[in-house]
Amino acid sequence: MDVSFALTGKGYVLVAADTTAARSIVKMKGDEDKIKSLGPHLLMAYSGEPGDTVNFAEYIERNIRLYQIRNLYPLRPPSAASWIRRSLADSLRSRSPYSVNLLLGGYDTSTYTPHLYWIDYLGTMATVPFAAHGYGSYFALSLLDRYHDPEAPLEEGLATLKRCIDEVSKRLVVAPGKYKVKVVDKDGIREVEL
Repeated sequence: MDVSFALTGKGYVLVAADTTAARSIVKMKGDEDKIKSLGPHLLMAYSGEPGDTVNFAEYIERNIRLYQIRNLYPLRPPSAASWIRRSLADSLRSRSPYSVNLLLGGYDTSTYTPHLYWIDYLGTMATVPFAAHGYGSYFALSLLDRYHDPEAPLEEGLATLKRCIDEVSKRLVVAPGKYKVKVVDKDGIREVEL
């Protein structure tokens, strides 16, 4: 029952994910952080099978950190997205594939542009201005299509994200109660309150 959203704006990427950890009909935890910081200007929201998501997110985080240590600079968002997509595609062809859906957001400090990538468990990747995963995407994508503005300031982006969260809580039967929202821009990654 994971729900995650992301959108780009003028110099930033906003990423939101629910904080519920559940299995079948049992809610085990209500404060799970499903957004992993991969570098100073790169973050990833993950959803899917509980064991797969945590293992894959930690694998990605540590390998991207290893790249930064070896090369003395972090991976740029397009390169990180390609490597993550390739890792998912390789695992799909193994005996133990990861069942993980991702939203990868980053700010490229060399070109001063925000990037957002939608990646699913089959290793499909798309560069998008806004994205959603989970049951909430059935309600939020039409709102994002109508209200998203790629030149919007951060306050307007937060208002659009709030509309999506409100719509999901109103219409989805098993809607999550809380969300964690993070923004990545030229200053790095920070958590924001709605």
